[in-house]
Amino acid sequence: MMTSLNERAAALCQQMIADAERMRVEVSRCTSGATLINCGINGAGGLAAGRAMAEICLAGHGEVTLHPGSDSDGSQMLVSVTTDHPVAACMASQYAGWQISVDKYFAMGSGPMRAAAQKEKLFEQIGWTESPHVAVGVLEAGKLPPAAVCEKIAGDCGVASEKLTLLVAPTASIAGSVQVVARSVETALHKMHEIGFDLTTIKSGYGAAPLPPVAADDLTGIARTNDAVLYGGSVSLWVECEDELIERLGPQIPSSASRDFGRPFAEIFAAYDRDFYKVDPHLFSTAQVELANLRSGRRFHFGQRRTDILRQSFLSD
Repeated sequence: MMTSLNERAAALCQQMIADAERMRVEVSRCTSGATLINCGINGAGGLAAGRAMAEICLAGHGEVTLHPGSDSDGSQMLVSVTTDHPVAACMASQYAGWQISVDKYFAMGSGPMRAAAQKEKLFEQIGWTESPHVAVGVLEAGKLPPAAVCEKIAGDCGVASEKLTLLVAPTASIAGSVQVVARSVETALHKMHEIGFDLTTIKSGYGAAPLPPVAADDLTGIARTNDAVLYGGSVSLWVECEDELIERLGPQIPSSASRDFGRPFAEIFAAYDRDFYKVDPHLFSTAQVELANLRSGRRFHFGQRRTDILRQSFLSD
């Protein structure tokens, strides 16, 4: 039986805590008893913390690496992710599908704690359930969560507060940027799920996207990290299905299938009054998708990268 996503992530958290000084993360205990790992607030964290956050977010079912980019990539560094358990790693764990809102505290929640809380219909659709004795989550936020938030999350996950670990970083930080851009495979899988592509046919995945400059504020950071994936991200997925399914649904997978494709995300976001739910949901995918069919031996390519938009986005104030 596969170790639970949360247990795998908890083991990685212990490694991170043991190496906290090298990773420049700050570990504290909330009054609720939860363990908090500050990976990006007030200058904490860095590239190593970002990689660790991303791999914890994947529940240890994916490897995240940083390697050189080029001008054609839109950045001098690429963030890549590899997984042989794409549905578990990306959909049941990494996807930021849990909006944490308690009193005046708000954060986007991701990581394996989502599989324990089961707050999203997505879990019914992918058939994943989990009742772990520990819970681990990643919060995209500019402040550490207060006790009330930790207690709420622990309660929703069905664990004692002392068994909850939360990693926190704002988008406008090195670690925060890395862990968001490391979502190339997840973004493509979520789009495939939305258009009706059977995710059980996806056996392995690789993705890469350029790492943008760290923004001075979270709003700009959100725009740049979205652009990195929407206009610079590419994925290769190994699938086992009929070619007809790929030929029919493949053109709908990349971000270029959206009516909103072709403008920097900051422009798009402003046009929709900064309401994510007004943005065309078909936009949220990688720029390029390659599907390698294990059944037929054929490869299919869809989408296009837009380095001109990346440069415009990454050079903006």
